Amino acid sequence: MKTKFINGVSSSPSMSLGLLVTENELQVQPDTESECDIIRPEEPDEQTKHKAYLWCKEFLLGAWKTVDEEDFQITIIRGGLSNKLFLCSLPEKVQSVGDEPRSILLRLYGAILQMSCNKGESRQSDKENLFQGAEAMVLESVMFAILAERELGPKLYGIFPQGRLEQFVPSRKLATDELSIPSISAEIAEKIAKFHGMKMPFNKEPKWLFGTMEKYLNQVLRLTFIRESQIRKFALLLSYNLPQELENLKCLLDSTHSPVVFCHNDCQEGNILLLSGRENYDRQRLMLIDFEYSSYNYRGFDIGNHFCEWMYDYNCDKSPFFKVNPNNYPTKAQQMHFFGNYLAEYDNGFDNLSEEDQLRLKEEMLVEVNRFALASHFFWGLWSIIQARISTIEFGYMDYALARFDAYFDLKKKLGV
Repeated sequence: MKTKFINGVSSSPSMSLGLLVTENELQVQPDTESECDIIRPEEPDEQTKHKAYLWCKEFLLGAWKTVDEEDFQITIIRGGLSNKLFLCSLPEKVQSVGDEPRSILLRLYGAILQMSCNKGESRQSDKENLFQGAEAMVLESVMFAILAERELGPKLYGIFPQGRLEQFVPSRKLATDELSIPSISAEIAEKIAKFHGMKMPFNKEPKWLFGTMEKYLNQVLRLTFIRESQIRKFALLLSYNLPQELENLKCLLDSTHSPVVFCHNDCQEGNILLLSGRENYDRQRLMLIDFEYSSYNYRGFDIGNHFCEWMYDYNCDKSPFFKVNPNNYPTKAQQMHFFGNYLAEYDNGFDNLSEEDQLRLKEEMLVEVNRFALASHFFWGLWSIIQARISTIEFGYMDYALARFDAYFDLKKKLGV
């Protein structure tokens, strides 16, 4: 079994949602400031700077061992919705001792919300949550290390309870509108196909998707909000009868064939790097990163989730820190282009098939993927409701949840299911 976590940020890395939700009566707090006035901080706080300095000094070699704290450089990297990301660097005046990296990526998990894929009682004891939390962190670290060894992801330089140190890959994250560029879409299809073809030492049963959503839903139904605007939005979300919707979705996908493969499960533009110096190449210019949600899962979810991400732009500086454009969801022609490149990489015999057989396989994937895209909206909608309660990252999680469920019902209507 692969245990999954939601990663917000808090001073207590072992805090589970069960500890945050109490039976105490909460007073409604009126909104005292406009959400549009919320601006993200430009620099990390002093405590984060100090901890980052110590982690780099303790886990890295060479010049990192002797650099003075006042010379230590750290900046915030934008775009993380689950984790906080920082770029840590040696100053130019400090010379390298050996082959140590000059810059490193610091990823902080923060408050970890345990979301086991076990079906059954969701109200686990704190001891069980802590044990499964440790287990999930070990599994994710093993997975990260394996992908690094296979040169499918960044190198791993250090692991600690609050996060890890990763190779900083000279690159930039893709922009949302670049996902639809045919050559980039083709390479993403190939990268996902290679990912799906990997054999990993984890449970091969596809428990992750609905096991996690059931856990999320159980947590959502126990949540309490105190801000007036959040209370209104939460009430609207609950009016959708989410338990019945989830049951209907499960019935639909149970009747939809989709191979079980090792999935990334979060292939959005922020998790796809365009490597520096390779911008003008036709191939091998992209790298997938951030494997915290990866598990054995249905192929349709991984690809459908990627298609959904064509609609969402997270590169926004003001609340709610995202924009949505439903018209950007890939057309049938764009999807068929993606499927052709995916199948050519995943199935060695695909190119030898007749055009008629190739078209049949792509048409089958069209139905499979778009049905599983419904699960993507539902999954991240539930995820975002919980994040609205526990995360300290500046992001309009409740607005995002509403956007994802709006898209869920729109797609459901278009598919006629």
